[in-house]
Amino acid sequence: MEQVDKQEGRDAAAIAVDDPWYDATVSGGGEAAARAPGGSRPGDGRPDAVPRQRVHSAAEIYLEVQRSPAFQEVRRRYRRFVFPATLAFLAWYLAYVVAATAAPGLMARPVAGAVNVAMVAGLGQFLTTFLLTWAYARHARLRRDRAALELRWDTQEMTRGVAQP
Repeated sequence: MEQVDKQEGRDAAAIAVDDPWYDATVSGGGEAAARAPGGSRPGDGRPDAVPRQRVHSAAEIYLEVQRSPAFQEVRRRYRRFVFPATLAFLAWYLAYVVAATAAPGLMARPVAGAVNVAMVAGLGQFLTTFLLTWAYARHARLRRDRAALELRWDTQEMTRGVAQP
């Protein structure tokens, strides 16, 4: 398989790269001529943007992105939600299991008719699962999705033209 820059004697910049993730309208119309030297867009004043330098391999690009403040912020936001939510849910689940085994009298206590404490707590497990899923989706939409999408666009622009093995 020939490399892009060796096709019919043209250089890599003259050949359009088909990328299904690339949205030319969002990333500046795909106009390479409008970009400043070094690959950054004029007016891209985001302080947490991944610096656009000339990097030689995809591995180096992804390491650079991983070290960037924008990536670290996305990871920090993810961890600030997931770790406490996971610990809270595990504690709630373990409390249910321990109560069911250590305090069967408490769990058998009727609440309303044939419904006892164990049934209410068991249904509470399902309810908290759905609530946690909703909270995670909301948190991702409000706190991480936009930053992750901008990071993905920056990464794709940096990897454009890098030969993939």
